[in-house]
Amino acid sequence: MSVRYDVAIVGGGIVGLATAFRLLERRPKLRLVLLEKEHQLLLHQSTHNSGVVHAGLYYAVGSRKARLCRDGKAELERFAAEHGIPIERCGKLVVAVDRAEAPGLEALAKRATANGVPGLELVGPERIAEIEPHVAGVAGLLSPTTAIVDFGAVGHAYADEVRARGGDILLACRVDAIERRAAGAGEELLLRWADGEVRAGAVISCAGLWSDRVAAMTGHAGHERVVPFRGDYLRLRPEARRLVRALIYPVNDPRFPFLGIHLTRRMDGEVWAGPNAALAFAREGYRRTDIVPRELAETLADRGFLRLAFRFWQAGAAEMVRDVWKPAFAAQVRRYLPELRDEDLEPGPSGVRAQSVRLNGELVDDFSIGGSGRILHVRNAPSPAATASLAIGRELAELAERRFDLG
Repeated sequence: MSVRYDVAIVGGGIVGLATAFRLLERRPKLRLVLLEKEHQLLLHQSTHNSGVVHAGLYYAVGSRKARLCRDGKAELERFAAEHGIPIERCGKLVVAVDRAEAPGLEALAKRATANGVPGLELVGPERIAEIEPHVAGVAGLLSPTTAIVDFGAVGHAYADEVRARGGDILLACRVDAIERRAAGAGEELLLRWADGEVRAGAVISCAGLWSDRVAAMTGHAGHERVVPFRGDYLRLRPEARRLVRALIYPVNDPRFPFLGIHLTRRMDGEVWAGPNAALAFAREGYRRTDIVPRELAETLADRGFLRLAFRFWQAGAAEMVRDVWKPAFAAQVRRYLPELRDEDLEPGPSGVRAQSVRLNGELVDDFSIGGSGRILHVRNAPSPAATASLAIGRELAELAERRFDLG
């Protein structure tokens, strides 16, 4: 007979771990298991990112992203201080390179102010030169509370808290079926993988790149599908790192959830440029040569993706060019960092963003949480999910308490 838990969480990324921690924090006697398909935790989006702790500049006023990013940042900073995890408030400068971008910068400042982002400062060229001496721009928006952290260290600290509070974390458990079973006067859920199974009174799925697949296992396929976008970073060579003091971002295109190629100083002193946003040819396709034909065919046949590609084919083509041709990538960065040379950039890491797309071709811009009965799904949680992880976990824990009988 398989082991029986009150709650099973699918997914050992930073959101799944934060949710497990929050649940056990609120319900110390809860019997909880977290199932991760890989042989180690935090292997995908949680650690394949730039390490920026976002302040909440970009998100629609009143959205879940705006609220949970703001709250989650404060909670993350407290957690890091309590657990001895270094976090650095280095600040972010968003740069308008010409007058045509100035209205977009002003709109961003209004949105960020409405989202409660503290300390914002609209600046001109002289102040830009003080903040980032090598940056060229006609105007800028400074967010001094934006920070950087090692999200891998944060996620492992969540895992330590889960284990210390009696939660079980099982690795190498790729859930491939979730079945409802009668149990006394109610029902329970049976989660199966290749060589094992567990029973649970409730399930919370935080499956990232596979969130739509797990939702479909439970009969909640919905109208959103994950489209994987690969983002490549280039590193600045050590002698070129002097060009960047902290975080330098372009004015984003509000039509897209991607922020454009930016420059990020990291906790280890490296400076990354990127990421671009090109279609990945596999859900876990971190390299251009990573191709899973079945997964690629599913993406290319998806009506939502086809409608998205038709609407934004020019932007998509430009991203693909920057992905394969470093001079095009470097030229994009040189718009606001003119001293950068092509040879200042060397290959860096890559990440894959799990971006949900609706069947009508619209990108899902906000965090998306849903489900019914004794199942909850995090359907869409790309950036700033790492920043917001504790707030997302708290919201899921509160939802679970309202929907499930947790004893």
